Amino acid sequence: MSARYDRAITVFSPDGHLFQVEYALEAVRKGTCAVAVRGKDIIVLGVERKAAAKLQDARMVKKILPIDRHVCLAFAGLTADARVLVNKARIECQSYRLTVEDSPSVDYVARFIARTQQKYTQRGGVRPFGISTLIVGFDADGTPGLYQTDPSGTYSAWRANSIGRNSKTVREFLEKNHKEGLSDEETISLAVKSLLEVVESGSKNIEVAVMRRGQALHNLADTEVEALVAQIEAEKQAAEAAKKASSATAQS
Repeated sequence: MSARYDRAITVFSPDGHLFQVEYALEAVRKGTCAVAVRGKDIIVLGVERKAAAKLQDARMVKKILPIDRHVCLAFAGLTADARVLVNKARIECQSYRLTVEDSPSVDYVARFIARTQQKYTQRGGVRPFGISTLIVGFDADGTPGLYQTDPSGTYSAWRANSIGRNSKTVREFLEKNHKEGLSDEETISLAVKSLLEVVESGSKNIEVAVMRRGQALHNLADTEVEALVAQIEAEKQAAEAAKKASSATAQS
């Protein structure tokens, strides 16, 4: 059935599907995992980092990108599509500043990106962007924002969310462990813990960035990420040892 309706992006199938959009969503599901957690005064982005080739400059492979001084995003999906979409968003932010003489809100940036993605699902001669994004930042009044967009052009606000490969597993972990009023340390720890649920190589394949109110995006150094992962692993081992000791006491 799909073979008759997936050739043109503007043609619906009889059961209401746009197959090209669904294929774009599949490209997102095959992309590396990205997670975002919103705290009281901090927002944390974490992404699974692919191992770079031995002769490749790893600094050129970025999954967390700044949009404006107060807004950035992480993405899952096709890197080339992300580059084009991010450039469009950056130009829109500069245009907004020239017109309004103020910085755009995080909601405005999310709506622009979602609107751009939706345009590429409705016209012939183009294809959908094969990426989903997690857009984070602080508004002028200091309010933190976290939004997700997908290839269909929908966008929604979240307290914590994940996109990409194994995102369902990470989202379930976040639902169980997220709570309101997280401190800065707890927010960073929750983001790293959620990524460790699906990343096998530990700190080597994790990239973490932090945005605080009134400050620019800060990428954590590899040594900081390694220290966080070691601390989390130590806490996990201590919890398992305590659980074994309590079960042994109960049996005796």
